[in-house]
Amino acid sequence: MQNRMSIRKLCDLCKVQSALVGVVACVVAAGCERAEPIRFTPSESVTELNSDLQQEISDYLQANNGTPSSPKLMGDESAETSHLLHGQAVYMKRCQQCHGVSGDGKGPMADSMYPRPRDYRRGIYKFTTTPYGSKPRREDLVRTVYRGVPGTSMPSFDRLTKRDLNAVVDYVLVLTHRGELEQQLAYEAELEEELDPEYVQEYIDGIIGDWHRAKFDKVQPLTPMPEFTAENVLAGRQAFLTKGCSKCHGEDGRGHTRDNIGKDSWGFATRAADLTSGMLRGGQGPEDVYQRIVSGINGTPMPGFRNALSEEPDTIWNLVAYVLYVSNRRRNGHVPPAGLMKPYDDVSASAAAE
Repeated sequence: MQNRMSIRKLCDLCKVQSALVGVVACVVAAGCERAEPIRFTPSESVTELNSDLQQEISDYLQANNGTPSSPKLMGDESAETSHLLHGQAVYMKRCQQCHGVSGDGKGPMADSMYPRPRDYRRGIYKFTTTPYGSKPRREDLVRTVYRGVPGTSMPSFDRLTKRDLNAVVDYVLVLTHRGELEQQLAYEAELEEELDPEYVQEYIDGIIGDWHRAKFDKVQPLTPMPEFTAENVLAGRQAFLTKGCSKCHGEDGRGHTRDNIGKDSWGFATRAADLTSGMLRGGQGPEDVYQRIVSGINGTPMPGFRNALSEEPDTIWNLVAYVLYVSNRRRNGHVPPAGLMKPYDDVSASAAAE
């Protein structure tokens, strides 16, 4: 009887071991399964061209920007392939769900977000330390990835290692330069029905030149930052009401005005920020606010006031003082009354309209 029990237990143990072996085999098999290769999706303007022109554009992009398996950072021959592939791995893990594999802002999560994830291919970035309409400095992109964008779905990636952070920024630049060149080649091909190598090189040189100039074009404050006082805040409020700020942001800074709705450079609905939310997307510090007033926000209706206020630099700092005061009202327990609120455009409808 005891021997029968021992045999039964031994059989049961064998069954468990067999099951475990099966599970391990499945896990190993799944882990060894080859992942779907990364593919760059051509833009709509390219797919509308004939097959010969599509192939020609593809050849130029491959020669200058590389392939998914061997990316190139246009204008920077020192960027090693291994570094860019590391950035690609970080991007595919952390970024492509929103920004898309090709950097087109059409990741699987994009349709549910407002504001939309950035489409890198236009080479337009909102929060820069360069003049309005200029390319950002690389440091601007590093800062945005590290800090995130408050009030949006873009989180802070401050836990990335320095290696990961720099690699993913450089890979984003690969996608950006590729998109910029693709866009210009598609326009040339549609207009001329051919691609002249001489013009192609001019486009390449122009893209590289724009990004190179941005490195040395950081906007510096016209005057040193003062120690803010109540007088600065009051003067800032007066400027806010008379220099055009309240037209979009409203007299109370909430952005609850009848006409506070527009389109950004990507064709999606946008509106002036509610400054009382306390979530200043371009940064919470005085220098950040200064940059937004002076340089504006690329790709949006928010202009830069660099020229308009160049003769009265103290007004810029007064505006900074007032914006910081308004943005901290809720934290200080002063909740502004409800006002007129025009609803946001439906994001999915905007996407479908494109």
